[in-house]
Amino acid sequence: MASGVLLPVVFVFDLVAFALAVAAEQRRNTATVNVQGDYKYCQYDSDIATGLGVGALVALMASQILIMVASRCLCCGKAMRPSRSRSWAIVLFITCWVFFLIAEVCLLAGSIRNAYHTKYYLSSDHKLSCRELRKGVFGAGAAFVILTGIVSEVYYVSYSRANDGQPSYGRDTGVRMRNI
Repeated sequence: MASGVLLPVVFVFDLVAFALAVAAEQRRNTATVNVQGDYKYCQYDSDIATGLGVGALVALMASQILIMVASRCLCCGKAMRPSRSRSWAIVLFITCWVFFLIAEVCLLAGSIRNAYHTKYYLSSDHKLSCRELRKGVFGAGAAFVILTGIVSEVYYVSYSRANDGQPSYGRDTGVRMRNI
């Protein structure tokens, strides 16, 4: 896939992942304590944030897969010519994967934790604590989605530059021997 087509598609996937992660942060579960007779229990609102978090996770994963397939995951293609672009491509490849893994962990953990609902029934003399997702988990995922998107696109540009131009090695670099 040419970089003229690939980079806008990856940008759209990253933008969708970011928007879904921000929406998940805004719509995360909240709980209220309800009283029924002598018992208290937790009442949770809608569970939409879990679906939004999983959607962001899938969109970011699709973006990462596109970049890695197009660049052959840096290690499965032809050798890159030695240059500054190759050095940057290697550094950005590692950074891209670190940011991607952090974003995926935040989105996955936030989705799982947000989906976890408890219904504790306690008598009126005990204090009830309802479990809720900590504020900022999906927000951290959204921030790392942006970082992953930026680094992955710069990585692909550096990778493309390292593969452009003339190879630095000739076709036959071995020692030639003649028949006598």
